[in-house]
Amino acid sequence: MNSTNETSGWFLGIGAFIWWGLVPIYFKALQHVEADEILAHRIAWCVPVTLLLMLVLGKKVELVKIFKNKRLILGLITSTLLVSSNWYIFTWAVTHNQILDTSLGYFINPIMSILLGVIFLAEKLSRLQWAAVIAVVAGVANQIINYGEIPWIALSLATTFALYGFIRKQLQVDALNGLLVETVLAFPLAAGFILYSLSMSHAQFLSANGTTDWLLVCGGIITAVPLIWFAAAAKRIPLNSVGFLQFIAPSLTFILATQYYGEPLGIKQLLSFIFIWIGLILYLINPIRKRMAQRRANPSNVKPL
Repeated sequence: MNSTNETSGWFLGIGAFIWWGLVPIYFKALQHVEADEILAHRIAWCVPVTLLLMLVLGKKVELVKIFKNKRLILGLITSTLLVSSNWYIFTWAVTHNQILDTSLGYFINPIMSILLGVIFLAEKLSRLQWAAVIAVVAGVANQIINYGEIPWIALSLATTFALYGFIRKQLQVDALNGLLVETVLAFPLAAGFILYSLSMSHAQFLSANGTTDWLLVCGGIITAVPLIWFAAAAKRIPLNSVGFLQFIAPSLTFILATQYYGEPLGIKQLLSFIFIWIGLILYLINPIRKRMAQRRANPSNVKPL
């Protein structure tokens, strides 16, 4: 992995997570639309947007080649199910005033990435990393004990997105072709749902509200751009580095939820966030120490972030 690729990976990853951190603003504007209709439009419009981006960037469309590779297409079917589930849960949560729960989920996500490395890649954790895992578990346990229910939105978002990132990193397919296949696979269901909703007069699309129509169409851009950036970043930087960047999005989302949309944050719920923030700090200590040691040993050879 050369330094140019890794540097571009960091920039792409940072851009993707800033985008995702601010994306609740878009879904709040569509709060009057059911989550399943929003999801259908995200998938349907993502196909032409991705094709257009590939045309502009001069990327070769490899649909036939990919569909002939049984192992690859099976992996992409799995990633399609995971990312579609993640999109739906996130959309439902934002449109039902649960932005704080989405923030909690994406704070948990880096720890999920760590655990996937342990389970599937036989990676060894340091004492600090185990302490980080324990802190996050304590945060989730606090939610269960104080609210009497499992924080399903947070855990579902964290699990589906961590698994999605892990699987996409293992697949030998570039970011654009991978996303194109994922949305092509889901397109028939999405298009069928849109047509059915229109025929039954249930749809908000093509209603009297032209603004809603445009926002739904823009779902393709909202969906495609950060996912392409994320998939490209996941190919260029280590999985634990992707986990390092993932705190950007929930931090921005947390600020939006509490300071802009006025979602209540009680002491008990804040305690869960505090446990998870402690976990993130513990998780970051080792990478920071390693980087500082590299800088001291050979300042000219330390790759930029």
